[in-house]
Amino acid sequence: MDGQEAASAGDALQSHIPHSARVWNYLLGGKDNFEADRRAAEHSISLKPDMVEQARADRAFLGRAVRYLAGDQGVRQFLDIGTGLPTADNTHQVAQRVAPESRIVYVDHDPLVLAHARALLTSSPEGACHYIDADLRDPDGILAKAETLLDFTRPVAVMLVGILHHIEDAEDSHAIVRRLMAAVPSGSRLVINHPTSVVHGERSERSARMWNESGGRPTVTLRTPAQIAAYFDGLELDEPGVVSCSRWRPDPLFREPEVDAFCGVGRKP
Repeated sequence: MDGQEAASAGDALQSHIPHSARVWNYLLGGKDNFEADRRAAEHSISLKPDMVEQARADRAFLGRAVRYLAGDQGVRQFLDIGTGLPTADNTHQVAQRVAPESRIVYVDHDPLVLAHARALLTSSPEGACHYIDADLRDPDGILAKAETLLDFTRPVAVMLVGILHHIEDAEDSHAIVRRLMAAVPSGSRLVINHPTSVVHGERSERSARMWNESGGRPTVTLRTPAQIAAYFDGLELDEPGVVSCSRWRPDPLFREPEVDAFCGVGRKP
């Protein structure tokens, strides 16, 4: 790589601007982040001390949801949009431990995630794992590519885990969800988690406000549990409905405190 190419790569990564995927990676103990991301993460923790706890609860929900769908519900296809940086127990790893034949398509458009695509593309021999470089704001583009990799005549779990809060306009975000779910057949699932402020109130709101005002990317929009539940309109919500991530089908031996990220899983009739 010559100097000009290196500069272009650096510009693409925008390492001087904190990015939510890299900040989340830091909060989860990962190493794929830059100084700007670490500073932003530590500032968030200073405003909201349970940020690490929330990040871990988000991640744990993803694992439980995928195990539930691949196991009890027999889902074998997962469209994971807004993948983020690979950590432990990625969607394909969880699903293929339960059902090795599972097929997973990851979608993201962050250059750093793209640079780590090979880490995501390690499938079991029986299944498949693919990566699409695309933006959630272009659901038709995502679907056009995903339809060549997944069988859209069979149920698909559409995973929107920690991504819808980056779509500021509520009408746009609902239109995206409707378009994605219209493309998949009966028996498909919608999996969402989304930050809110009902647990910690002003602390969560201030943390989000400071992130947006600092120039962090993408921007963050908090929504109420009722607004999050509205994404499941027309679907059948799996028990226990829309709840804090730490309270969705948790280990009965451990009762974790509620966090300001609510989640749900819904079935398309």
